[in-house]
This record gives sequence, structure tokens and C-alpha cells, in this order.
Amino acid sequence: MYGSGHLTELFRVLDLTGVLANATLGGVIARAEKLDPFGFATLAVLSGLGGGIIRDVLLQHGTPVALTDYAYLVTALVGAAISFVIRVQGRAWDRVWPIIDAVALGTWAAAGAAKTLAAGLGWLPAVLLGMITAVGGGVVRDVVLRRIPGVLGGNTLYATCALGAAGVLVLLSTNGHPTVGLVAATIFGAGLCIIARWRGWMLPSADAWSPARVVPPAYRQRIRHRIDPEARQRRRAAQTDSAPETARPEETP
Repeated sequence: MYGSGHLTELFRVLDLTGVLANATLGGVIARAEKLDPFGFATLAVLSGLGGGIIRDVLLQHGTPVALTDYAYLVTALVGAAISFVIRVQGRAWDRVWPIIDAVALGTWAAAGAAKTLAAGLGWLPAVLLGMITAVGGGVVRDVVLRRIPGVLGGNTLYATCALGAAGVLVLLSTNGHPTVGLVAATIFGAGLCIIARWRGWMLPSADAWSPARVVPPAYRQRIRHRIDPEARQRRRAAQTDSAPETARPEETP
């Protein structure tokens, strides 16, 4: 469907590499949370396969590929076993994992968008499901751990990179270049993610755009006194107490 068999196999290898990396990350988080082997396996499967499963369920075009191709589930469980047996950390992990994660993000976003277009949906669902494929697993994992998902803010660009990669795929595919679109989308998404980590690019928060004080303090206090009778009484009492006492006339003998 999209490109030759060699290209399809290459993307499958990249896809499984991303599953392994993110499943291992799920195991690393499970170790930090002091979970048991079942917890390791659960977080690994959620991290590595969650986004693709959500995409396939929403598309309703057959059983999710993670359940029909045993390589995906086995790869996720291998990642859980690696992180359970070996304490995955240190400089080597910190240098290699962001690159693998970025490539996986680009690959997943491109594959998700391509699969959505192949299902007959339009460009907007393709971009949306491409992003969900890339970040959905991490979101589900964080929700299970009762955390605010990292893609919602406070981190370098991630979901934005997935949106960009899916957009590139849709743009090139709708113009008759699906194979080029797969490659270009992966490179764009991975490259943008790596540069964002390197440069520390983040989306601005709401406080960066909205003024700190919409209503001046003096006017806000005046409104509060008008609508709150007790506050008005306290204000009058304070003014009375602070007023200087009038001098009393001297008494005549």
C-alpha cells in the first residue's frame, strides 16, 4: 500500500524499536514507583502499545495490530523484562533513549496518519490519530499512575512534533507521494523532537499571554465592599477607629 516491501519492513523495524524503547521507559517508571513484575509488564504494554491500540479501536477496522502481530506484545514484554532485571539508567541511556524515542514518535505519527487515510477518513482525523498513535501510550500510563500527562505542558515539544509529522504525511500523501511522505514525516517529527529537547523549546503557558491583573486592586476592593455588607461595615469601623479624637473642652471649676 505505502511503498515497497523493503520500506514497509524498515518501518516495522523502527516501529518495534520504538515499542521496545518506550516499553523499557515504562519499566523504568515502574521501578521508580516500586511496582512488582506485573506492574512492570502493565506499564510497559501501556507505554509501548497504548497509542496504537487506541488508534485501531477508534478506526474500527479490525482487531488492533498489537493483538494480531505477536511481535508487538512480545517486544513490549521484553522491554519490561529488561528494565526489571537491569537498572536502566546512566549516561548511555540518557543519550540513546531520546534519539530512539524521537524516531519512534515520528514513525508512529506517520504510520497512524497513513493508516487513517487508508481507512478512508479525511486529513483532520488523520492528523489527530497520528498524534494519538505517538503520544497515547504515555498519556494512558500517566493517567494510570495518577499523574498529569507530560504532553499537557511543562515539557519540551512532543505532541506538537507528532502533529507536525502527521501533517507532513497527510500533505505529501494527498498530493500523490505516500512513500516520500512516510520518510519525510518520520524525519521531520524526529528532527523537531530532538531539536526541541536540545534547545529547550516549550509552548507558552497561559500566564505568559494573559495579564497578571485584569482588574486593578483598588477597583477590585471597591467592588468587594459594595457587594459585601459585612466588609463595608468593617471598613467603616476601621475608619472610625483610626480617626483622631476631637479635643474635649476643659471643665470649668
